[in-house]
Amino acid sequence: MDQIQAMRIFVRVVEAGTFTRAADSLALPKGTVTKQIQALESRLRVKLLNRTTRRVTVTPDGAAYFERAARLLNDFDDMEASMTNAQANPTGRLRIDVGTSVAQQIILPNLASFCDRYPEIQVDLGVSDRTVDLISDNVDCVIRAGELSDQSLVARRIGTLHFVTVASPAYIKRYGAPQHPNDIEKRHHVVSYFSGTTRRVYPHEFKKGDEYIELNGPYRVSVNESNAHMTAVLAGFGLSQCITFTAEPLLESGELIEVLADWQRDPLPIHVVYPPNRHLSAKVRAFVDWAAELFAKNPRLQKR
Repeated sequence: MDQIQAMRIFVRVVEAGTFTRAADSLALPKGTVTKQIQALESRLRVKLLNRTTRRVTVTPDGAAYFERAARLLNDFDDMEASMTNAQANPTGRLRIDVGTSVAQQIILPNLASFCDRYPEIQVDLGVSDRTVDLISDNVDCVIRAGELSDQSLVARRIGTLHFVTVASPAYIKRYGAPQHPNDIEKRHHVVSYFSGTTRRVYPHEFKKGDEYIELNGPYRVSVNESNAHMTAVLAGFGLSQCITFTAEPLLESGELIEVLADWQRDPLPIHVVYPPNRHLSAKVRAFVDWAAELFAKNPRLQKR
């Protein structure tokens, strides 16, 4: 392998934090990655990484080399793209991560149009409600709802998630419909949703005028994935607040019933997010523009 490839491997190891994760993301044997790092250190005559059984850390020399190598690789990729037709015809492997409901109901049903428009892009679509680390997981961009916590990332707002409080007809028949949010903690069950990363339970939130109520409510079932969450609500385990674009077809079919319609939950912004070093990537730009166009066509995902 040439020096550019060895440099790419080193940068990926630093970003991933382990040789195993770096090898997996590069689709290379771990032994190859290890040998390339050893050869690079031998050629440079410096120790770049401190190795432990679980993780690698960067030495001071390694940190300096990483900073310059990452910048050089970005410049090299930009130069390559500018000298080819990559801007008009983006190519390569595009790694995307999307939440399960958005993937199942919005992205996948329409992804063929993206693939037809950009036939040279190979899409790796990660589907999970878990928050990924774009750098260490080597992901080009993600679509996520909620306020952004990492200000180092670049984000483009493409839509808005709205919520509706619902329950199944079987649940309503058995327990009745709550007339006020406080009724939930007295004589109802909820289907609870918790973070797959932090295990934190997300509370149910209700607003009506100046009144705001936040509660968790007693539950028999708690899940950490949005499709499972909806399935549990349909099965009658409790009432819950669900994404509007998922719930509305089920409300229209009578499989769900809206409750507490006068009480609303604040909507959440939807962003497509990517690392700052990907802002000039033609394939990332192509996907961001396509996703913004797709979401703009869906009235359930825009501001009301």
